[in-house]
Formats: sequence, C-alpha cells, structure tokens
Amino acid sequence: MAQRTGTANLPLHGGKAPRWLFERMVRLSGCILAYMVEELGPGETLSRFSDPFWFQSLGCVLGFDWHSSGVTTTTCGAVKEALRYRQDLGLFAAGGKGAASRRTPAEIEAHGERLGLGAEAESLVRASRLSAKVDNNALQDGYQIYHHFFLFTSAGEWAVVQQGMNEAAGYARRYHWLSRELEDFTREPHAAICSEARGLTLNMVADGSHETREAMGALAAEKPDKLVGELKRLKCLRLPRRHQLFLADLHPDSIRKVLLLTYERQPEDFVTLLGMPGVGAKTLRALALISELIHGTHLSWEDPARYSFAHGGKDGYPYPVDRDTYDSSIAVLMQAVRSMRDEKSERERALRRLASFAAEMG
Repeated sequence: MAQRTGTANLPLHGGKAPRWLFERMVRLSGCILAYMVEELGPGETLSRFSDPFWFQSLGCVLGFDWHSSGVTTTTCGAVKEALRYRQDLGLFAAGGKGAASRRTPAEIEAHGERLGLGAEAESLVRASRLSAKVDNNALQDGYQIYHHFFLFTSAGEWAVVQQGMNEAAGYARRYHWLSRELEDFTREPHAAICSEARGLTLNMVADGSHETREAMGALAAEKPDKLVGELKRLKCLRLPRRHQLFLADLHPDSIRKVLLLTYERQPEDFVTLLGMPGVGAKTLRALALISELIHGTHLSWEDPARYSFAHGGKDGYPYPVDRDTYDSSIAVLMQAVRSMRDEKSERERALRRLASFAAEMG
C-alpha cells in the first residue's frame, strides 16, 4: 500500500535561517547522514525521513526553531546541500521551496542520467508528481503545497517531505511519504498522520471513498454538458453546510473547459485522471460531489489526521505518546552526533538541543 507516513502541523512563520546558521546546519547534517548510512545503509536512512518525529528531532539537532514551519524548508535545504558534496552516501535529493519545487523532475532526471537509472528515473519523477497531486488535489484539507523535497537511492527507493500552507489559519502542514510496499497512491496512503489542527476535509484517498474514485474516472470520460448540468443542479439544492462550502467556488463554465479535455483523453481510472495536466482540485471536487450526491457513492469527509503531533500527544489525545518510538528516534540521532570527532563544541551544543527537545516532548 502507498505509504504517506505522517503529517505534522506547524505555525506558519516567514523569514529564513541566517547564512552562518545554514552553513553550520549543512555541515552537521552531512556528518549525521554519513554516520547513519554507514550504520544503517542508504535505504534505512532514507526511511527515517518519513517519520515526522525523527524529522522534527533532526531539525532541532541542526539548530533551527523546531516550533515553526521553517524547520521543514530549512532542514530539507541543509540536507540537500550536504548531499551535493557527499554523493558517495548513495542518497540523492531534489526539489525544495517555491520555484525549487518545480525543478524537482529535472533534478531527478539529472541524477538519473549520471547514475544510469534509465527508466527508473521516469518512475521517480512520476512518484514525485503524484505525491504532490494527492496532497494538493485529492486530499482537500485547506493546505496548499509550497515545498516539495524528494529523496531517493540508486536502488529506486524514495521518500517525500512536502509542506502546505493555510494562510487563513496561520499554519503549515507537513506530509511524509515512503515508497516501501507501494501499491496504490490513492487508497489510504498514510501509515500515520499528525496534526495540531483538524478541519473540514474532502478526502478522496480514504478507503471509504473507493467507489467514488472509480466513479470519478468514469464520469470524467462522459460528455461535459451532462456533467455541467448535474453540477448546476447541485448548486441549486438545499445541501448540508459542508457541501455548500465545497460547491461555492465551483463555476460550471470553468469546469466545463477542463471536462472537455478529460472527455477527449478518456482517462481509464482515477490515477490517470489525477495525473492529467489541467485537472486540478476544483475539477476533482466537482466530479466527487456529482458522484456522491447524484450517483450515490460514498465520499469521506474526515480529516485523516490521527495524532496531535508526531506519534502522540502529551495529554494522551487522541493517542498516548509512543515512548519507544520517541526514544529510538532520539537514540539514533544522539549516536550520530557523538560520532563527530572534529567539532567538539558543535557536538556538545547539538546534544544539549536534542536533550532539551526530548524533555519538552516527553
């Protein structure tokens, strides 16, 4: 099953790390990754990036403000820069924040050409694009993706750390993906999702939305005029408030233009529809609502966030702290930092930050 392995919500903060701090973060992350690859191998090291708590711990060790949304973008940026100088580790990074995220496919292809990955590089590019499409368009939770970081090995394993913003709420939400046991990008891709805030969500990748996904693929291949007529009918009905909110910004004439494209291309299933150029959140939402309200399929409205942070919350809601996972994450990072031989003062500062972080989380 596709594994989107976790989500974390963070206060949305502007600004960026000062140059001196970022350079230190690059050096320190390089040392940590070198130790982990030597001890665990590239694949297992990569898998740690799919763990929200481990990632947050790493950001703390590197010295960034782990309470803010900047921990995601800055930590990923430092890791990417460190790996640029350490290609011997067998880990390769692409993407980043804003414009850098749009360069992800080209960067994956460049790595792939140098490594001789052949068709595997195309699969990695597809994974990058689909993971972003799912979190931006198929899981409509109010967060717009603005940061996409893609990490992979020469064996074709990959992880994604991406972040969306909800400016109205003042929060960013982080999404983690992992390729292991990948079967389906669009059916319950989470192993765990963590969030400070939960809200009204249209979740097309929920297990319970399976028949809706199948219907959406079929509907997208029908004549646009029929679908636009059904959408107009929906907008005239007295519906529950949540449906009204999700219908409010759907303009039939705009949706019709996209449906002309889907009718011409005849998508064979939901995954094909999701990946089609021009098919965005509004078109998918229109098809999902038509499927549910007119054709009677089930659609999930539940925010898939299950944990208050990382692997639990200090107050035990909604799940108690997973102490074993906390301790394991901290232990790996402590051993990695202690392995640094040449920078004693930086090693001691990093250990103090990690100890303080562990105490606050515990």
